[in-house]
Amino acid sequence: MIKMKALALTVFFISTISITTAQQRARDLGIKFNGTTGQYNAITDVKGVLVGYKTLISGDGPLVTGKGPVRTGVTVIMPNGKSTDPLPAGWFSLNGDGEMTGTTVIDEYGLNYGPIGITNTNSVGVVRDAIGEWNVKNFSKGSLVDFSFGLPVAAETFDGVLNDINGFHVKKEDVFEALNTAHSGKVEEGNVGGGTGMSLFQFKGGSGTSSRVISIDTATYTVGAFVQGNFGRRTDLIISGVPVGKEWKGDLPVINSKPKDGSIIIIIGTDAPLLPAQLKLVAKRASLGVARCGGVGRNSSGDIFLAFSTVPPKDNTKGTLQTWTVLPKEQMDKVYQATVESVEEAIVNAMIAAKDMKGINGNTVYAIPHDKLMQMINSYSHKMQ
Repeated sequence: MIKMKALALTVFFISTISITTAQQRARDLGIKFNGTTGQYNAITDVKGVLVGYKTLISGDGPLVTGKGPVRTGVTVIMPNGKSTDPLPAGWFSLNGDGEMTGTTVIDEYGLNYGPIGITNTNSVGVVRDAIGEWNVKNFSKGSLVDFSFGLPVAAETFDGVLNDINGFHVKKEDVFEALNTAHSGKVEEGNVGGGTGMSLFQFKGGSGTSSRVISIDTATYTVGAFVQGNFGRRTDLIISGVPVGKEWKGDLPVINSKPKDGSIIIIIGTDAPLLPAQLKLVAKRASLGVARCGGVGRNSSGDIFLAFSTVPPKDNTKGTLQTWTVLPKEQMDKVYQATVESVEEAIVNAMIAAKDMKGINGNTVYAIPHDKLMQMINSYSHKMQ
């Protein structure tokens, strides 16, 4: 009983509504990337897109299943604001050792209906169901046949190195809070939301985002990426073309050193008018952003990507004809490039924003040290001149 009371005293929960403290990102350190970013360098640069978090951190010490320590959470991305009005979507699995619900209906209709959730592996069900319940509470038509629940998208990565994952600590109320507080503008990164307990290249990882602005003819479009990163071996890591992982000396211990990989979920949004089949091609290009950072899509990695456009098709008044406005496929290269660049930078942003985290049984995953990283990048760049 004494131990249980002591544990209870350490419990605290963090809900992220807005950024309250300055948080460093890759460009703040001087890391260089190609492309022009949007105002916030985030997926929220795509008009109408909102991001919400609920971060759960409690307890310390030995793992007691069902009690903690807890290092987890949930992230929601709302492609069409606080609405279930459908938007064009496509998805792609680079490696399928993971979960993303709602993908069969995307294949069938080419549309996504409402919020997208990202959490830990064991909480996909509760997040999916909570999004559906939230949809019913907010969009129910009260008719005899009401399908406002929908077929929500919920995806996952595994945080069991730091988190009491079998304790099922993410509750529907946490998802509701993330949905209700989802916002535009600046997006917090690192140890937040579904990314709270995640690792990247055996450093601390988590949530990250980036965007690119492109011009095609006289039109300007935005492409934004959001990642929940939890994959990679330290020796794989590449940042801005520098083989950081191969050069890194073992001054930080690695606790998850078994030859097994994690996962990455990537959500890409754009205001470019695209067909579902074109969005599937965009989702495929996220793989190249992962590869730029050193990811190889190992057998045990769940690398699942979804892309959506905020430009819906239009129906005539009778609902008998639907019209799509789309970019010709021949004009897609800039969208592809923006996707690759945004994903690459979002992954690095997740690492730079992350902080050291101690979890179950004292397991500690260390954030990549900024000073040492920049010394390595600058030294390598000098040698290459």
